[in-house]
Amino acid sequence: MERYEEIERSIITKYRKKIWNKFTEGIKEYNMIQEGDKIAVCMSGGKDSMLMAKCLQELQKHGKINFELVFLCMNPGYNEINKQKIISNAKLLNIPITMFETDIFDRVAGISFHPCYVCARMRRGHLYEKAKELGCNKIALGHHFDDVIETILMGMFYGAQMQTMMPKVKSTSHPGMELIRPLYLVKEANIISWKEKNDLQFIQCACKVTERCTTYDNGAVSSKRAEMKELIKKLRQIYSDIDVNIFRSAQNVNLDTLISYRKGEYTHYFLDDYDKK
Repeated sequence: MERYEEIERSIITKYRKKIWNKFTEGIKEYNMIQEGDKIAVCMSGGKDSMLMAKCLQELQKHGKINFELVFLCMNPGYNEINKQKIISNAKLLNIPITMFETDIFDRVAGISFHPCYVCARMRRGHLYEKAKELGCNKIALGHHFDDVIETILMGMFYGAQMQTMMPKVKSTSHPGMELIRPLYLVKEANIISWKEKNDLQFIQCACKVTERCTTYDNGAVSSKRAEMKELIKKLRQIYSDIDVNIFRSAQNVNLDTLISYRKGEYTHYFLDDYDKK
């Protein structure tokens, strides 16, 4: 058995309950893939996108829906070591990546106000454009369960709003394109476990702006998202299902108990119809 076959097999055997079942549950629950889709699987070179690619390959081989996959890797300006690491990992895992070049890191380097946000928007725009050029109607990103609950808390703590990261979104800037998140229900701890059990080494933050900084995995809390990750880790020690409850809170919203809520351009305030009740 080839090395990549052993890694594939581990997803549907050893990690069947914690990764494969959660992956397929998310695909079905949120109706992410339809017959005839052509999906650009966006490969950043990290553990999440690499696992997502393998899961989608397995689903394509063994699932009941016919769809196409393009494994799209944008080079925003990686240093040569990181670039070659992505290429070698893709070869090891039998993922036929299509890499294209951009200068996003250089363009973002001079931005002092929210450079990470600007970079993310630029990268997504390039991915949409390249995916559409290749005939795809969807892009798949490797966001996982922990990303979702971190986003909920970040919105509350720093954005003063209730919001979440959606499992799929229609693009407003690229008509006919849609974004899906296949690992939506997969916990990061299980992705890390899969990586370590298979002795895989992936790149982490490859940004030129931050590559000289200590990464989160080595102990540095370098961003608001990292702060949320640390907070959730501490809360799990108090109550192990705290993350699940945070996630469920975004599905069990009681509008009758909110002071106000916004839908589109319209904001409803509880006093608007208070005297009518």
